Amino acid sequence: MSAQPSVRMPTAFVPHGGGPWPVLPLSGVSPQETRALADYMRSIGDVPRPRALLVVSAHWEAAEFTVNTGPAPGMLYDYGGFPPEAYRLSWPAPGAPDVAEEVRELLVQAGLDSRQDADRGYDHGTFIPLMLAFPEAEVPVVQVSLKRGLDPAAHLALGRALGPLRDRGVYIIGSGNSFHNMRAFFSNDPRAASASRQFDAWLAETVSATDCHERLLRWAGAPAARFCHPREEHLLPLMVAAGASESAGRVAWTGTTFGKTVSAHHFDG
Repeated sequence: MSAQPSVRMPTAFVPHGGGPWPVLPLSGVSPQETRALADYMRSIGDVPRPRALLVVSAHWEAAEFTVNTGPAPGMLYDYGGFPPEAYRLSWPAPGAPDVAEEVRELLVQAGLDSRQDADRGYDHGTFIPLMLAFPEAEVPVVQVSLKRGLDPAAHLALGRALGPLRDRGVYIIGSGNSFHNMRAFFSNDPRAASASRQFDAWLAETVSATDCHERLLRWAGAPAARFCHPREEHLLPLMVAAGASESAGRVAWTGTTFGKTVSAHHFDG
């Protein structure tokens, strides 16, 4: 096993933008929004060098929690309709089979069923933020899927099971979005901007609360929750990041995408 950092690694819930944005500019997104999110993504890497990155992306769901065990994952361009250069992006970070084995052992200990997948590549929820945060692509990465059914309790339990990895030099990152109503993103729905602010204010209060986990279980009752998340796959990576922490979190960044409020949340304790 490689040398470990002497400090506990944080966990983070990060908004990964849309498709290849903000690595490649998108029409309709202001330069200010692009620059702000890109600058935040770069800041994700401002931590002691991790032994590995563990990423739970909104863009991978499986029947059971599934762990990527491959030594050299490729690129998974899981988006469409973008310029050719969007399909030539490269971020050749190595896999982390040793950490993947530890993940599966921790899930067994927690009574969580899991599977493995040695072939899956890095989806854009993984490579877009991380190619800005860790551009050298040298830190190994293991991906873990969401579980179909999208049960918040199951994903908090996943986070709790993974928590010990933080003391072994593993940086746990949940990659999703705090607002993910795709129709509202691209329409002039007059409710959208206000709804995103309401839900984001609830998130900020919830993440910083001592009963954060209990509040997250009741997320669907939050103001404008189902408007902001008609389907919750982009919110559940937050459950994993929060579950891996023993203390309340903090708002690490707030900005806008197409004028809708989005935010990132980190957990240091």
